[in-house]
Amino acid sequence: MSDKYLLREYFELCEGGVCQDLLSEDEKREVKNGAIYLTGIMQRADAQNGNGRIYSEDILRREVDNYMKVVKEKRACGELDHPEDSVVNLKNSSHIVTSLWWEGKDLMGKIKVLSTPSGLILKALIDDGITLGISSRGLGSVRENRGQTIVQEDFQLICFDIVSEPSTQGAFMKLTESKQKQIWSKADRINRLLNDIVGEK
Repeated sequence: MSDKYLLREYFELCEGGVCQDLLSEDEKREVKNGAIYLTGIMQRADAQNGNGRIYSEDILRREVDNYMKVVKEKRACGELDHPEDSVVNLKNSSHIVTSLWWEGKDLMGKIKVLSTPSGLILKALIDDGITLGISSRGLGSVRENRGQTIVQEDFQLICFDIVSEPSTQGAFMKLTESKQKQIWSKADRINRLLNDIVGEK
């Protein structure tokens, strides 16, 4: 029987691109009072990620369905940085996942920055324009198959953390604003398109 390991995957978190207004009316009111929401890709199914692992769509959808219960109960906290632990330590929580949805094979999500000490650090990093990553943390075993590392059926999704080591090209999270959308120059959009093209394999 395969041993279970702590599996962590990284996706880039940043303000790049045209922001989408994905806020509810309640969230718009919160933003007016200083709340910060971020949206973007949280995970991707059936594709080799930057850590060389592949999560099948069936396994990932099953775990996301289970995790949605935690999201609905407002318990889907994550930490700043990536602990070597299989539980979420509330004293280190920096954000909470407020919603998840699928766009094809991409798992999209929205997170809210908390007013905890770690959340205040995260807010400061965002305000200062630091490039951050979103990362899933889970327990499971893997199997090597023709040079690919396949995550097995025993995978258990634990949470999504904020990290400093993004590894997936083209997986951007955006700062979500309620009224005034950020306007990016043509040069910025061209640079993002070029980055996406160069990153494709």
